[in-house]
Amino acid sequence: MKINRKYKIAILSIVAMLIGGVAVTITCFSIVEKNADGRLYSDATEIPYNKVGLFLATSPITPGGAHNYNFDNRVKAAEELYKAGKVDYIIASGGDYTQTEDNGCDEPQAILDSLIVRGVPADRIILDYEGTRTLNSIAKAKQVYGLDSLTLISQKYHNERAIYLAEKYCIHAIGYNANPSPIVHSQIKNTLREYLARVKMFIDIYTGKAS
Repeated sequence: MKINRKYKIAILSIVAMLIGGVAVTITCFSIVEKNADGRLYSDATEIPYNKVGLFLATSPITPGGAHNYNFDNRVKAAEELYKAGKVDYIIASGGDYTQTEDNGCDEPQAILDSLIVRGVPADRIILDYEGTRTLNSIAKAKQVYGLDSLTLISQKYHNERAIYLAEKYCIHAIGYNANPSPIVHSQIKNTLREYLARVKMFIDIYTGKAS
């Protein structure tokens, strides 16, 4: 009986922790989503002007070697903003993974090359190699570039999280949503990853890493 009781208590404890973890994850996701209400745009003619757009990088090639449509769509979004006169400069914020990862890419350089092909002048693109995390990109926008407002360029789910982080650095941020990948399994993977990324963001905030 004692063994059975201990077993039941252990099972109940595990179930309670799982339920609690799911509840926390969903709560974090919802807080970030609601916070971005009214600050996300998908039409370049409607979005307000900001001097600087912050392109949150992703690699043109996935870790598995497949084409990354999220990269293409972010480049297209950045082009749209610039040509609509809604930003004057674009910070290409990412990392150089050419020496550290299989299929690794120099993300800022890839953004630069892609935007130049689309007609954005090179002198309007600023390369930021410290943007290995969204947190780093936002922090540098404030602490190094001295920005109080900016336009974020990424997919909707990513812009929502970046807007929340920007607030912690006293940056008034709006987001221009690039289209999501047309690959369904990629959409699912990114959504699941985003749930965890938002939990990690709150941990960073409450442990003082986002300061």
